[in-house]
Amino acid sequence: MKLKKVTPTADPPRNRWYDDACGTALALELVGERWSLLIVRELMFGGRRFGELKASLPGISANILTQRLEGLEASGILTRRKLPPPASVQVYELTPWGYQSERAIQELGRWAVRSHDHDVTLPLSPASMMMSFRTMYSKERAAGINACVAFRMGPESFVATLGEGIEIRRGDGEADATFETDPMTLASLVYGGRPIADAESAGALKLTGDRALAERFVTLFVLPEKI
Repeated sequence: MKLKKVTPTADPPRNRWYDDACGTALALELVGERWSLLIVRELMFGGRRFGELKASLPGISANILTQRLEGLEASGILTRRKLPPPASVQVYELTPWGYQSERAIQELGRWAVRSHDHDVTLPLSPASMMMSFRTMYSKERAAGINACVAFRMGPESFVATLGEGIEIRRGDGEADATFETDPMTLASLVYGGRPIADAESAGALKLTGDRALAERFVTLFVLPEKI
């Protein structure tokens, strides 16, 4: 039986890179262009304005960001809408199908950090830090925990609910402990073994709430071994 492509004729034409029916090849055509997957990562915690995306990806030009957003929208990965007054601004959001890419992004990241080329000194966005938490969370180390931890990193805030798994949402909320810091300092505490007191004395961290919980929190994430 001859296979047929089941695609609505109204779909926009797509540039083919590989002429390959493998799903991996199509995935690269969908999000393989430079910056595309990082844009998806930044939208994993909710809608973002153009300027907010630009600020989270400082190496991208406005022109390229516009092109990538248009391409991801044409592919059905994200959508845009205008917020009601008084905001009246346009935001970009992942579609339900776009959100389903999170598992693939997590596994790709878990695989890649095993490389000795992984440079932990490079910048991190707040969303990339939160994505790493959702990826590297250890259920074994978190056994018996039931708490909320908040993070304030400049203009961005997140709240993590800890239990058998970890749920993270963008925004403010009540928490048992709050880290007010920057992504690189937070990474040094969680993945670099830096003492909380050291970051506090350096003025890089303001910690409020349950200190014992905060001390345990920074031990809940495990990077895979290097190759």
